Amino acid sequence: MKKQSLFKKLHKEGKLQLVEPSNDIKSAYLKKSESNLAAAKLLFDNDKPEEAVSMTYYSMYYITVALFFKTGIKCENHTAAAILVKIIFGLDNSQLSFAKKERIDKQYYIDFHITKKEVKDLIRIAEKYNAIIYDFIERLNTEKIEGFRKKMNDLLK
Repeated sequence: MKKQSLFKKLHKEGKLQLVEPSNDIKSAYLKKSESNLAAAKLLFDNDKPEEAVSMTYYSMYYITVALFFKTGIKCENHTAAAILVKIIFGLDNSQLSFAKKERIDKQYYIDFHITKKEVKDLIRIAEKYNAIIYDFIERLNTEKIEGFRKKMNDLLK
């Protein structure tokens, strides 16, 4: 499925929409992101690497959702969210996509081996990604938000 048709399908289903920007919802997702990263570290420290991978990914996903709500985008699809990070905001989405793949592999499949180093590296990736997205959110102004909303609107046409 092409990106364009994915977005149009999600829009038709109400899973991808322009909404009013919301600092309250943005803040709530920032808290969820922080909480999930803290949980990932606790799980890692208590020999639960598989669960730590999932929490690490969700920390990255929730900070992405915070960015979306800051700019008035509602996206209920993880794949579309990663793509939008790149095509709407011009940010590198490879770390988010990698973490998503790792989460799916570790959450749904049993034929894998995971090392402490891999989980530790993923947590570091999340910390870096989250810092970049947080900084990006903090630097947004009305003009930039309007530009991103226009890009999103054009994509949904």
